[in-house]
Amino acid sequence: MKTKQHSASQLFEINLYVQQAFFAVVIFLCLFSIISPPIALLLGIVLVNVFGNPFVAFNAKAITFLLQFSVIGLGFGMNATSAFSAGKEGFVLTVFSIFSTLLFGFLLGRWLKTEKKTSHLISCGTAICGGSAIAAISPVIKSNENQTSIALGVIFILNSVALFVFPFIGHQLDLSQKDFGLWCAIAIHDTSSVVGAANKYGAEALQIATTVKLARALWIIPISILTAVIFKNKNSKIKIPYFIGLFVLAMLLNSYIPSVSVFAPHIVSLAKIGLTITLFLIGATLNVSTLKSVGVKPLLQGVFLWVFIASLSLVAIIYLG
Repeated sequence: MKTKQHSASQLFEINLYVQQAFFAVVIFLCLFSIISPPIALLLGIVLVNVFGNPFVAFNAKAITFLLQFSVIGLGFGMNATSAFSAGKEGFVLTVFSIFSTLLFGFLLGRWLKTEKKTSHLISCGTAICGGSAIAAISPVIKSNENQTSIALGVIFILNSVALFVFPFIGHQLDLSQKDFGLWCAIAIHDTSSVVGAANKYGAEALQIATTVKLARALWIIPISILTAVIFKNKNSKIKIPYFIGLFVLAMLLNSYIPSVSVFAPHIVSLAKIGLTITLFLIGATLNVSTLKSVGVKPLLQGVFLWVFIASLSLVAIIYLG
């Protein structure tokens, strides 16, 4: 009996080493820009479903840190005047899309009979900035772990699809860099996938998408306050995305202090590497059990909402832009 237990223990240790080795190889390839962000995401999904994730306990923290570092670093590659102009242009579309998505999400949730808090988290994640919005709103409505994880699962699944689908559609419709960047910022949920898709499309698209998306992320604050009123949670704490301020600071330094241009390209390169690793780690959260736990109704709500905001914003950008 002891021999069998010892053998099982040894097998687990070997398996753990194999898992860690595969993860290390992919991260090494990311460090040298050998694989692209979409491929990194796909490798994360494949590895977690074939070998499992040996770093589950650290995954969420690593994603948060790397994403924030990457976004701040990308600020060193942007011009403040162009960025603020893009943010100003996208303001009206941002406001309209946020509130129309929240309203449509509420109606969809009622129609599909999706659990109320899960429905609201999915709507906020789609309307504002994906996982970051869900992380900010969940303590406000006091959602439990299951409700939060289902909402995150829906958003991460659709984010993964967006990273491949959006550049393809953009090229098929022959969208300009400007139009594609704006569309990404409005219609893709999470900042990581917005930056990944826009970076694949071009430098101008990346600058517009990042600026508009981060300006959009600031809507977490008023939406959190509105949510607290609706759910009658007066003592709820609201998480403010402070890293956006550092992104703006990096952009200002790059635009107005000439000496910064000496090291700015190196920081941008590191930021893009950080983003690729982030997408790999996000892919490593999408195992079969996560997909099963999402459920049909929340996934349907997420898909319908996504198609709604993607179609509406695309029509507005093409015909009203």
